[in-house]
Amino acid sequence: MTIDRSDLADFPTSAAILFGLGIGGFFDGIVLHQVLQWHHMLTSAGYPPDSVANLQINTLWDGLFHASTYLFVFGGLVVLWRHARRNHLRWSGWLLPGGILMGFGLFNLAEGTINHHLLGLHHVNETVPRAQWIYWDLGFLIWGGVMLIGGWIMLRCGRMHT
Repeated sequence: MTIDRSDLADFPTSAAILFGLGIGGFFDGIVLHQVLQWHHMLTSAGYPPDSVANLQINTLWDGLFHASTYLFVFGGLVVLWRHARRNHLRWSGWLLPGGILMGFGLFNLAEGTINHHLLGLHHVNETVPRAQWIYWDLGFLIWGGVMLIGGWIMLRCGRMHT
């Protein structure tokens, strides 16, 4: 069976970006909150991890954060499923990873800007001296920017190869 190229649809980039937003949240929540225990959602907002009550509050908010990241992944799955069910996709091997990388980078930029800088809910690494928190927060933003740009480049390359 041959497929006429005019029948092919563009890859749903929004699905990949939603996957990346969710994966970025999973990484932050699992690695930084749970494994490394560098911070929790509200550790700089008056709930430092110095009592059981504060840890319970942070655990609840960490859980709500994780639930929101599942919504991003679910949204990406819905978009990809709906698009792929109706269309034959032009799909280079660069498109999905590029879009995911863009979403991950967008997550870091948004979460870092809002939670770390604007609201001050927590900082990336609260286990280091307070004077060093800004360097970790800025590094998180730079890392997000590099992922966003790298993903965008991969997406462009993928579009050229479809």
